[in-house]
Amino acid sequence: MTGTLDEFRAEASAWIAANKSHAPRDYGAICPPDLIDAGVAWQRRIFDAGWAGLHWPAEHGGRGLTPAHHAVWVEECAKAAVPPVLNMVGLVLAGGAVMAFGDDAQKERHLRATLGAEHVWCQLFSEPGAGSDLASLSTRAELDGDRWVVNGQKVWCSGGRCSNWGILMARTRLDGAKHEGISFFLCPMDSPGIEVRPLRQMTGEAEFDEVFFTDAEIPAGSLIGPLHGGWGVGMAVLTNERGHIGASVIGLERRIESMAELGRGAGLDATGRQDLARQLSRGIAFKAMAQTQGPVASTASSLMKLGITEMMFDVAMIRGDISGADAMLSGPDAAGMLAAPGGRIAGGSSQVQRNIIGERLLGLPREPK
Repeated sequence: MTGTLDEFRAEASAWIAANKSHAPRDYGAICPPDLIDAGVAWQRRIFDAGWAGLHWPAEHGGRGLTPAHHAVWVEECAKAAVPPVLNMVGLVLAGGAVMAFGDDAQKERHLRATLGAEHVWCQLFSEPGAGSDLASLSTRAELDGDRWVVNGQKVWCSGGRCSNWGILMARTRLDGAKHEGISFFLCPMDSPGIEVRPLRQMTGEAEFDEVFFTDAEIPAGSLIGPLHGGWGVGMAVLTNERGHIGASVIGLERRIESMAELGRGAGLDATGRQDLARQLSRGIAFKAMAQTQGPVASTASSLMKLGITEMMFDVAMIRGDISGADAMLSGPDAAGMLAAPGGRIAGGSSQVQRNIIGERLLGLPREPK
């Protein structure tokens, strides 16, 4: 590609418009279980047309372009309300880990297959006793000859039952600082000893899974990055999760428009209108923050995550107030209120975001351990 970014944007926009009818709805970062077939088909269409992994090396299925080209692609997909990739875990986290830390054999095995949706990935990080404090994880991986034997439990795993590969963080050493004894693995999900169970939420859905490892055996070559150095690998790839500012602004604009629509109905009294105006003001402030942040993740990411999470929680409650007693029964407003608390946990809990803001932005003393 030798043209300008504007020419590239026009090309991307035209292709998306011509192929949008084949795309599932824009489901966000994680493909839900009921859309996995449509998501895989869409990713393969993207790959076949040369739009997958734009900034990945050509020898691994990409086009060797720049991150700016990829950002344009993500923004144009957001405008058209189609997914830019099948699954953030695979195309951003797993792909990023293999690209940065994998050996030649791992790159050859996984990168092109991930772009073409032959390898579908889930994330095996959080545990019942180690969610926000990931360094406290207790799942063990012990080397036994030419294999690792894994025992433990993971939870809040998105797409576990739909994936054939997972990125796994497990403890490989018990002594020393807790974050220094963790290693990072590429885990085949069909390994004997791995059991995946859907995790039912209070909304009645089962978007997530819990995964049990009972003497599960994975090959010695599953280790990626240095032994006991998985914390650094994990933190490096999680930083990539905070990118794509342009697309996030488009999504936030749609939320603001949706909030404004609430004020055009007859369901709000003066107090309700004041509450809604407060949320609209917050949304516009977060939009301005996102536009000034730049492409590199910073403490502003925590301000955005915390603020938008709390804003959307409050808006869900306003929608419930408008619906009245009906919102206590069923329907989209009831479902929204039930789902709203989950936003305070997903993607880094609100408590952790407050710690980051307090310690790194405000310079407050670190939380006692």
